[in-house]
Amino acid sequence: MRADGTTLLIGTTKGVFLIRGSASRKGWTVSGPYCEGWPINYVIGDAQSGTLWAGGGGDWNGAGVWRWQDGGAAWEAARLTRGTQDDWAAKDPDFAAMTGWSDDPLPFGDAFSQVWSLHYAHGTLYAGAKRARLLASRDSGQSWQEVEPLAGHSSARSWNPGAAGLMLHTSVSDPGNAQKIGAGISAAGVLATEDGGKSWERRNRLSNAEACGPHDHPAAPRDGETGHCVHNMRRAPGSTGLLYQQNHHGARRPALTHGSAEKAHPARPAPANGRIC
Repeated sequence: MRADGTTLLIGTTKGVFLIRGSASRKGWTVSGPYCEGWPINYVIGDAQSGTLWAGGGGDWNGAGVWRWQDGGAAWEAARLTRGTQDDWAAKDPDFAAMTGWSDDPLPFGDAFSQVWSLHYAHGTLYAGAKRARLLASRDSGQSWQEVEPLAGHSSARSWNPGAAGLMLHTSVSDPGNAQKIGAGISAAGVLATEDGGKSWERRNRLSNAEACGPHDHPAAPRDGETGHCVHNMRRAPGSTGLLYQQNHHGARRPALTHGSAEKAHPARPAPANGRIC
């Protein structure tokens, strides 16, 4: 990545594109597509190391995370699950030879179809999957393990898929405490851990439920909780632990601190694109 300008990281259904500009932003160059044309849902970079990661996949490819290291010649893929292409290749030697397919076992079998989100903090790379799972890599995305207690949460059977399916689309960390992690799942709401993922607590309570009024929409606030179809979360600048969460019925402000999830504040209209960016 350029240290003297701006690089936009673009994930598309045809791979990753990089749009680079000078510090003055008067001229731009486009490179790509990368990642062999995989559908890419999320791209992030680490400015300190210059490493880029891209997560995506689908029914054909299976799920995976691609990595590019500053100065490297190519992107490298860590495939996580099988896709339809594996079934084809296993039955067709010519197709297998053409695509360079290998029958080496993949770490998560066919447990999920896509990587939906990425997040890097405290030397750990996190990936949110569809179907909702949280994965972690401590070697820059080369190998992965599941944070199993999240998928095994007692509420998991009640999680319902949103319009795009049941996915973990957001994870955030406390910059001062690697043990504190928040996860946004559509449609399960927000879950948080304060012990590095060993245990999780739902953080969907409202302290001002009376201000939200009655709604007929199935994703609306009800029973003293926010709507569970969370769209996105972002940490506010500074060290206050403040998060912004946006869902179908507005934006709310919880904090990634034990016991403070009830401190949600009045909703404001949701952005037209349904996202907090």
